Amino acid sequence: FMVMSYIIAVNPSILNLGGGGLDVRQVATVTCLAAGLLTIAMGLYANRAIAIAPGLGLNAIVAFTLVGSMGLTFPQAMGVVVAEGLVITLLVLLGIREYVLDVVPLALKQAISVGIGFFILFIGLRNAGVAGVGGAGLPELLPLNTWPIFVAMAGLAITLVLVARGVRGGILWGILAATAIAFVVPGNVATFPDEPLAGPDFGLIGEFSFGFIGELGILTAILVVFSLLLADFFDTMGTLVGVGSRAGYLDDEGQFIDARKPLLVDSAAAAISGAMSASSSTSYIESVAGVEAGGRTGLVSVVTGLLFLLSLPFVAVVSAIPAAATAPALIVVGCLMVGVLGGRESGSGALGRPIAWDDFEEGVPVVLTMLVMPFTTNITNGIGAGFVSYVLLKVARGRAGTVHPAMYVIAAAFLVYFLRWALFDATF
Repeated sequence: FMVMSYIIAVNPSILNLGGGGLDVRQVATVTCLAAGLLTIAMGLYANRAIAIAPGLGLNAIVAFTLVGSMGLTFPQAMGVVVAEGLVITLLVLLGIREYVLDVVPLALKQAISVGIGFFILFIGLRNAGVAGVGGAGLPELLPLNTWPIFVAMAGLAITLVLVARGVRGGILWGILAATAIAFVVPGNVATFPDEPLAGPDFGLIGEFSFGFIGELGILTAILVVFSLLLADFFDTMGTLVGVGSRAGYLDDEGQFIDARKPLLVDSAAAAISGAMSASSSTSYIESVAGVEAGGRTGLVSVVTGLLFLLSLPFVAVVSAIPAAATAPALIVVGCLMVGVLGGRESGSGALGRPIAWDDFEEGVPVVLTMLVMPFTTNITNGIGAGFVSYVLLKVARGRAGTVHPAMYVIAAAFLVYFLRWALFDATF
């Protein structure tokens, strides 16, 4: 609970970046509720020491891509999350989730996780006031001369030291330290809530709509749901392997023992969390902390979930935490997710071998996937760029037969997605 409770403060901060104008207390309420109930479900049904909460990266897709870039309302964005959760749950029930995992090349799986890490890192730098868009329309370093920037940089330094020293809950302590500094420095960086003991507000529950289909059109809607599914899919698989390798959940061949139950809970969590308007929930790699402390059974998850539920009376206090105080957490988490580049366990779990940078047909799609995400502030664009370029380069080098047939279908769909303006709204 200590190492992942930062999400109570960070989730409202991220979801509001898309311009949704959400009430912080309401978002914090559904964050605690979703994390609490779904983590308890993981413990009782799957008997695994794996915690669930709204996922970083997944909430960035909601804020920047669905609401910010595509102009969906927040209820419509939650409808996308619910749809993705229902689809991925169906994949588990049909026993084909593992099949889908085999379709996408390992390098692209890694690139998706790393790209989301870069995206979160950029969001953190922007919230800190350090990076922004300059006169040329490109990201640039902003003047480091304001109190919010001082708070963010001080919080980042504290967080980095705590994480480097292996302090449990280092990210949470960093947020609290930065918040304390924000109250001390001039400039009204942080203000006390009007009603600190107001308690939870459940007003967001059930605020989702499938109107995104009519708003986006059927093809774009399908691709957006598919992109969210991919991000959720590979993050979960990496987390299960990462936690399982330390908890003894893997067999001699590295396969997760009785994976169906935790996968089913995790998949259903996306739909349930979306219906609560908490964004998509997923398994957390921070669950390793409970494993390292000796936990192996679902009792760990039950206790963790109860602690989230016990946090509900205090959610009003979260509104006092400024964006400058949560920015360091985003920067550090983003850096940890990029660690998957080495093919080792990281914030996104274990995703296999290092990327073959000297292989043109692998390196280029990986770079495009990773960098198009933060540069266009759209995770769907990054995934699409990677898929299309991967198939193109394989065909160009005479290795079309090595590409799974499903990849051609996916790449063609993304190609139509990129050309939709030329096809349906041409101005030339």
